Amino acid sequence: MHNTDRPAARALPWYREVTPTQWKSFTAAWIGYVLDGFDFVLITLVLTEISDEFGLSTVQAASLVSGAFITRWLGGAILGAVGDRYGRKLSMVLSILLYSLGTFACGFAWDYTSLFVARLAIGMGMAGEYSASATYVMESWPARVRSRASGFLISGFSIGSVLAAQVYNWVVPALGWRWMFYIGIVPIVIALWMRRALPEAAEWTEAVEEKGARPNPFRPLFRTPALAVVNLVLATLASVALFAVFTPLGDGAVPVLSVVAGLCLAAFAVQLGGRRSWVLYLAMIVTIFFAFLYSWPIQALLPTYLKTELGYTTDQVTDVLYFAGFGTMVGCWVAGFLGDRIGARKAYAFTLLGSLVFVFPVFAVRDNLLLLGALLFVLQATSFGISGLLPRWIGGHFPTESRGAALGFTYNVGALGGAVAPVLGAHLASGMDLGRALAVLTFAGTVIVVALVGFDVPGRLNRLTDPDGPADHLAEAASPSLAPADGAPAPCAVAARQWVCPSPSAGWPPSFDGAGATAPSVVTVKGAVRTVPP
Repeated sequence: MHNTDRPAARALPWYREVTPTQWKSFTAAWIGYVLDGFDFVLITLVLTEISDEFGLSTVQAASLVSGAFITRWLGGAILGAVGDRYGRKLSMVLSILLYSLGTFACGFAWDYTSLFVARLAIGMGMAGEYSASATYVMESWPARVRSRASGFLISGFSIGSVLAAQVYNWVVPALGWRWMFYIGIVPIVIALWMRRALPEAAEWTEAVEEKGARPNPFRPLFRTPALAVVNLVLATLASVALFAVFTPLGDGAVPVLSVVAGLCLAAFAVQLGGRRSWVLYLAMIVTIFFAFLYSWPIQALLPTYLKTELGYTTDQVTDVLYFAGFGTMVGCWVAGFLGDRIGARKAYAFTLLGSLVFVFPVFAVRDNLLLLGALLFVLQATSFGISGLLPRWIGGHFPTESRGAALGFTYNVGALGGAVAPVLGAHLASGMDLGRALAVLTFAGTVIVVALVGFDVPGRLNRLTDPDGPADHLAEAASPSLAPADGAPAPCAVAARQWVCPSPSAGWPPSFDGAGATAPSVVTVKGAVRTVPP
């Protein structure tokens, strides 16, 4: 951090540091994430209806939730690489097209297998949306408020889940479960309209486009023809193994298939990370895996728990999901402010630690809907909501030129914890009631993540192989000073193509003397915003 920046930058309210163009960029990405959340959680709402129609077991039904996680690693890596090479906007548009079409296809499913395949497409699109939107917003906003950008963005997923719960209450009793998926394609028009005229992320533009660079994050995988063949085989093997693990195809061989898939993905992580960052890639994947393992049992199986064990009606389930969704949303907002104040890592670890108090009480309440809702609101705010900081925390470990692919790959390989969570929860429920199984998984996973994040395990391990690397690539960089015409120093902060200066000077418009850099387009002087020609 460049401490001399702080008095100037903090002279303005934080929301005035964000320009109208940056707010527009954020709004478009946020709407895309709302639609993402809407499309993704539909399956959890209609699992019981689908199970009745197709005659599915509890484990098969849970695997439909897992299906979207199986291809996330591939979608996150490919669409993230597209974002690194061609821009964040293109990656976002491709992602929303993919998951919307996958959702629409779910409505036409005729059996378990066809529905599972459609879920694979949704997983690829969602993976790309996460990495593209997160990098786009954080690279567009000023560095000082990037935790807020991260938390606000992820809150869109919760809004989407609340909307899905309300639509479920309106649509399914009257029209059946298939119409939930037909509706899922409608928002595609809104998202594409919002994104067609957006500017590209400023940081990516400066680091990649203006330099004429064309990053290829997959270059290490294809250095030689022989290596290319080996990695294509590994990709195929990983995909087939994961598919078998989460379908009846792999019955009796799940442990072996899981090891095979894990080794294939670890091989990709080592190659993509290279000599300096391979440990970081692996440590980040493990941390995110447990982050999903603590958060997704409740996300995936809460409606099933409410309907089967507590006997709640459709209206009551919707009410409880409102509490959970708004709790997550509020948690994301609070996480953003807290992360900018004390740091994303500390905010994430301390808040997660506090969430442990509420895990078992949530599943001890049975007949009091209001008390259950209140407890669930707080639990989701402090556990799932605080994960709104994950894009900021993960993205800070990687440079701009490879951030999209690196975040997309590590996050979405780790997201396999979300595939394991509902299936593991269903298996545990065979020996105990479902509520207790969900509580045990949530508590154990949370403790592990608190330790990994709180003690900065990925960062510490990364310093073993890359001791000179920046601790946080998304933090405010040291800014050059501006000097007015009379030569007196005028300390100014720069973030996301903006100067924030404490006083005007005779030297306006300022010039940027950094080598090869582009002049900021906006200057703020004593609260007044001035546009400066590039």
